Amino acid sequence: MRTPRPKGQSLIRSSMVYSALTLVSRVMGFVRDLAVTYRMGASLTPAADAYNTALAFPNLFRRIFAEGAFAAAFVPAYAKALERDGEEKADILAADAMATLAAATIIIAVAAQLSMPWLMYLISPGFASDPVKFKLAVVLTQITMPYLPCMAIVAHLSGVLNARGKFVLSAAAPIFLNLCTLVAVLPQDGAVSAAWAASWGALAAGVVQAGLLWWGVNKSGAKVHWRLPRLTPEIRGLIALSIPGAIAASATQINIFISNFLVSHVNGGRSWLATADRLYQLPMGLVGVAVGVALLPRLSRAVQADDRADAQTAMDQAITFSLALTLPAAAALTAMPFFLIDGLYTRGQFTAIDAHATAAALFHYGWGVPAFVLTRILAPAFFARQDTRAPMRFALISVAINITLGIALFRLVGVPGVAAATSVAAWVNVMLMLGTLARRRTYTPSLQAWSRLARIALATAVLAGLLALASHYRGHVEALFGGLHVGRALGAKEFAIVLTTLVGGALYPLILFGLGGVTRAELRAALRRQPKAAGADASSPPDLL
Repeated sequence: MRTPRPKGQSLIRSSMVYSALTLVSRVMGFVRDLAVTYRMGASLTPAADAYNTALAFPNLFRRIFAEGAFAAAFVPAYAKALERDGEEKADILAADAMATLAAATIIIAVAAQLSMPWLMYLISPGFASDPVKFKLAVVLTQITMPYLPCMAIVAHLSGVLNARGKFVLSAAAPIFLNLCTLVAVLPQDGAVSAAWAASWGALAAGVVQAGLLWWGVNKSGAKVHWRLPRLTPEIRGLIALSIPGAIAASATQINIFISNFLVSHVNGGRSWLATADRLYQLPMGLVGVAVGVALLPRLSRAVQADDRADAQTAMDQAITFSLALTLPAAAALTAMPFFLIDGLYTRGQFTAIDAHATAAALFHYGWGVPAFVLTRILAPAFFARQDTRAPMRFALISVAINITLGIALFRLVGVPGVAAATSVAAWVNVMLMLGTLARRRTYTPSLQAWSRLARIALATAVLAGLLALASHYRGHVEALFGGLHVGRALGAKEFAIVLTTLVGGALYPLILFGLGGVTRAELRAALRRQPKAAGADASSPPDLL
């Protein structure tokens, strides 16, 4: 029997619920990163490069399966089954899909563990010149590989919850990776022992997160039970959709993997990119993933109902809202990269040389941040219509550009050239998707959206100028705080970067509101809970999962 589904929940409100919890996770992740870089450093010891390799390889597959295949194929199919066939049949589809996904990722994890001594020559060929680093990277990656099936299951169960309009647990789950890593790393004294402990901590976090999401799905009323894999017609259809969808939605991750392949020849290069990655991934996680997660179920329902007006409104909201939050982040990363990296990370085993190298890469990632986020926003416009082939083609073009340009720029300018190539490739991907959507008359930003985007860009330019001034006069700011008691207690450079960030964060909304990029009335309307559709249980409690 078909179950009535609530309609019209605010896209921005859903995104902000997801983003708020993601922010908590990212703040804890920042604390985790401070502990990791303090203990392991970057170029002084082999531990940091080995650990970042061990975390990056299973994460590559996690993002392909989690943020690619099942964001592209499963969520629209599950939402469609809920609307058309009811909860019972939809949950059977979810159970079969989970069994298939678990089996596939377990096979990949075991195969990778067994072949890792040879596979490492492909993942990080530059490590071969350092036998200690090479052996450590092999062992640590073997430890972390079971993290892959755990997180694939987490992503799948998150899709079940998100399709039901519940976003809290899927956003809160990453907090446990940060907690487990901190608990593992903080007691360690040496860089190598910290790398071992952090790798075991990642595996423990995967098990905890899978258990949390399993509890959440059952709590939500869904009945997604364990079963043996079955290649039903529905699962074969999902596989056919998910393969190109996985490639399409994972272009950025594939490009990052290629970047890491190139910089493995530079001592500390893997860690420099990983540290820069943590900062530029912040707006991507807070905005791109959050808005994309909220957008896909709404677009899927709009497409099923042939509601073109709602689909247009959803896309306009998603793009303007995401860029209103993303562009100021990009401004900070490009206007004061060394100010950020030095103030946040330079201590312990992480040296000033590491900070300069990381800042150079962060600058080039910074101007690519809007493209990384827009890729997450535009892809659902294809996926909601169950078109995964066009984004796959664009992703392959993006990867080809990243490989060619990355090799060329790496030879010319080193590690920063690799970051620049990744950003260029992301912008090409965005242009291809926008052009195709416009040509198909599926989506073109409205005149109102273009007007808002122009005002957001102007507000961002003002902010960028202010942050560049703060970076230029950093010495004066630190000298001022160094003479104060609070500056001596916290550290002048730490206090300066925190205050600069807080002031910039406070000024930007004022500039944005002043220029009319966003109005207070629109913000209040976006945050207001929408009424339930007729037929929904008015007495039911608010979504907490």
